[in-house]
Amino acid sequence: MCGILAVLGVADVSLAKRSRIIELSRRLRHRGPDWSGLHCHQDCYLAHQRLAIVDPTSGDQPLYNEDKSIVVTDNTLSSGSHFQVNGEIYNHEELKAKLTTHQFQTGSDCEVIAHLYEEYGEEFMDMLDGMFSFVLLDTRDKSFIAARDAIGICPLYMGWGLDGSVWFSSEMKALSDDCERFVTFPPGHLYSSKTGALRRWYNPPWFSESIPSTPYNALLLREMFEKACSFLLPCSTFIPTDTVFSVIKRLMTDVPFGVLLSGGLDSSLVASVASRHLEETKAASQWGNKLHTFCIGLKGSPDLKAAREVADYLNTVHHEFHFTVQEGIDALEEVIYHIETYDVTTIRASTPMFLMSRKIKSLGVKMVLSGEGSDEIFGGYLYFHKAPNKKEFHEETCRKIKALHLYDCLRANKATSAWGVEARVPFLDKSFINVAMDIDPEWKMIRRDLGRIEKWVIRNAFDDENRPYLPKHILYRQKEQFSDGVGYSWIDGLKDHASQHVSDSMMMNASFIYPENTPTTKEGYYYRMIFEKFFPKPAARSTVPGGPSVACSTAKAVEWDAAWSKNLDPSGRAALGVHDAAYEDTPGEAPTAAIDPVSDNSLRPAIGGSLVKPVASATPV
Repeated sequence: MCGILAVLGVADVSLAKRSRIIELSRRLRHRGPDWSGLHCHQDCYLAHQRLAIVDPTSGDQPLYNEDKSIVVTDNTLSSGSHFQVNGEIYNHEELKAKLTTHQFQTGSDCEVIAHLYEEYGEEFMDMLDGMFSFVLLDTRDKSFIAARDAIGICPLYMGWGLDGSVWFSSEMKALSDDCERFVTFPPGHLYSSKTGALRRWYNPPWFSESIPSTPYNALLLREMFEKACSFLLPCSTFIPTDTVFSVIKRLMTDVPFGVLLSGGLDSSLVASVASRHLEETKAASQWGNKLHTFCIGLKGSPDLKAAREVADYLNTVHHEFHFTVQEGIDALEEVIYHIETYDVTTIRASTPMFLMSRKIKSLGVKMVLSGEGSDEIFGGYLYFHKAPNKKEFHEETCRKIKALHLYDCLRANKATSAWGVEARVPFLDKSFINVAMDIDPEWKMIRRDLGRIEKWVIRNAFDDENRPYLPKHILYRQKEQFSDGVGYSWIDGLKDHASQHVSDSMMMNASFIYPENTPTTKEGYYYRMIFEKFFPKPAARSTVPGGPSVACSTAKAVEWDAAWSKNLDPSGRAALGVHDAAYEDTPGEAPTAAIDPVSDNSLRPAIGGSLVKPVASATPV
């Protein structure tokens, strides 16, 4: 992961302007502490802060094509044109093999972008498999394009200056002072200066939200997830088959890496698949064949206990970090500055992730795998228990995936990048999403009569009696949101702290002070005050979504249960009647005795009964 800043078509080309762009680029240095670069062509500037993950010695940006007519800067990179990239292109070797007439100057996975542009013009986006945002400048006609990955794993913002300039940046903080207006660059889109417009390049079948009818195939789902992980593994010397590929593909790296392990289903599956295939990669010979896992929580928290059990089961080198409520509160201002949001649930979850990333970086680790995306794809949040039918269930999963760039992707990327760590997310592999979202949603529905809890389809796919991936009670552990799993007193402590700083009279006037996305709780008001201190412009507050939510639902899903409108809180414990440690009916109150979801008394699914067993009609695994 890197930091990019592109300023194109400026009226002022003085040394003072160049110095200003360098100064603004430094605001992104936390994202790329390994090296900096600036390319200037007439009235266009491409600045880059590099985090070296692949080819650390020769992949500095901006990158070029053979004759340096194309420049790229990104969270990835290129040649002949100039470009900047932020991200990783997992299938770069496959793409290079097709570009037989091109000469590559570096081992960077991103350089392939410049050559693809030379070969195909703007029509190459669907060829890229990875997470990225980039800006490419063609100096032959001074045209440029900017693009973002399909789901929005890598952040990108677009802004406009009063002088007619167009700006792009990995984070809002590099645009907020100098741009008159700026917006979040939409995922799956490309901007072309030739048309002056955005167009969506990512058009998967599920995007229309029409209801699929493909029968559930557990073995295919398992194969596709392993395939998605394959490109994330560090520079595998092993050519994965279709059976082993979504986690393994993400092990492409030349630096030490690990897995964020909360002990929940999603991160545990990532750790399990990665540990199985690690020794097949180049990284095993470089860094050892034992996987490193990381977890954070308040002492005695549910996640710490579950993560330790999973780590022991997988025989990983496990690193357990503790924090206190006060340490989290002390970090809030820094967290909000880095993640650039005032969304309540995002801040709750970002804070422990931010603290953990600092510890991880201190150990020399620069890349981690994480489990974001599964809950959106499979309806894993506890409020999905109340979905009235498969149509509404599927439409809600589509809405959740489309909004990931504003919530979990934003959190995972910016909380880790704040300390120069890159997070990769195998559940958000394009091919895996296509298979998972093509399943008839009837199979994803929570069905008490059939013994199916939330995310049953992925749990069942990895329920292998002959070669278990995980302990059974972890495989069927109830969904626990990260901000809850780190310790229930974390959210309760945040609410208490906010109440000490936001008075009742401040809340009465909230709609006058903050007419857009008016805070409805003292906690939300407190975060908003901090956010506005760093980002006071109206354009900044408009980049943050709003609306009612319960247990991370969209506003539409709140309609599924009339009682939820009286208990609007993004915590999973707001899912009254579903979560084992749900809040009482009185809004805002914490349970008097929180149940440890991994204790002996709660190793059952939330819906009760014994551990789930696959039904006979499921595709056997």
